[in-house]
Amino acid sequence: MMLVLISVSFAQKPIKVVFYNVENLFDTINDPEIRDDEFTPMGAKKWNSAKYNKKMSNLERVFYDIAGIDKDFPAVIGLSEIENRSVLEDIVACPKLAPANYRIVHYDSPDARGVDVGLLYRPDIFKLEGSKAIKTDIPSRPDFRTRDVLTAWGTIKNEPVFFMVIHWPSRIGGKEQSEYLRVAAGEQLKAIADSVLRANDDTRVMIMGDFNDDPTDKSMLQAMGAKISTKGLDDTDLYNPFGQMLRDGHGTLAYNDIWNIFDNIVVSGNMIDEDEGLLLMKSPKSKYYGNIFKQSYMIQKEGKFKGYPLRTYVGNNFQGGFSDHLPVYINIKYVKD
Repeated sequence: MMLVLISVSFAQKPIKVVFYNVENLFDTINDPEIRDDEFTPMGAKKWNSAKYNKKMSNLERVFYDIAGIDKDFPAVIGLSEIENRSVLEDIVACPKLAPANYRIVHYDSPDARGVDVGLLYRPDIFKLEGSKAIKTDIPSRPDFRTRDVLTAWGTIKNEPVFFMVIHWPSRIGGKEQSEYLRVAAGEQLKAIADSVLRANDDTRVMIMGDFNDDPTDKSMLQAMGAKISTKGLDDTDLYNPFGQMLRDGHGTLAYNDIWNIFDNIVVSGNMIDEDEGLLLMKSPKSKYYGNIFKQSYMIQKEGKFKGYPLRTYVGNNFQGGFSDHLPVYINIKYVKD
């Protein structure tokens, strides 16, 4: 009797890293230390448990669908516009997400409205070694209060990784008038990334967040130095895979019928065109390294904002939607020489 051995090669599942601005995810409890009054049952928006639970159900659906048919949940999810750790605990406890066994990294930030950034991660993929909140430094405005830079580091497939989650100052007062705030924030992120890569140039750096600017704006392209082309990219450079997507007309949020990509995941150049380690990969049939998750149920179907992301509120009118932003993600493969 002859024994025949058949070798079968299975395609490696991508490691997904996601960022989502979930738009004003407040609990229903009034916190006297922050300006959250409108998102309480007695506030202008009449924010209550039923509306909060609807929002949670919507977020559960999005993250479950990003996981795909095989339910390969994202390894890391960065979030902005969350009020506190409690709302993150409610997200990870959603029944459809519970199998991912997400852990939480969160710090209260000094933002006046109390909105923070947070990180969810699968401990079976990302082995957390440490985390820290770094105050966003605006040298000309030392008293300026905004969201911290959340940093978290560890390993994936025994390779060193360093995450940053941010939510830069908004464009209130006008893009040009507020640009200096985001330029300063960009210079700070560049300095942090440079210090990490100087310590170990094999570290994979990933910076995700709502930048309140596009990949082609001064804060990202010049101050942060996030290139939008892979040509001539050095290992210690930063690369933004959403730059070409913006130029081709894609977007994550819309204003006055113009689409922007404020939501980005910027990576270190050592994740491109290397022979081994954790490398950025394109989705099947896509020419981009970046991805925007956009489903019909997440889009407004009628009215003034038809075609825009279906948000939670328009003014004080509850829409029952998801967010005024769309989530973004990247796929990573592990190559061992």
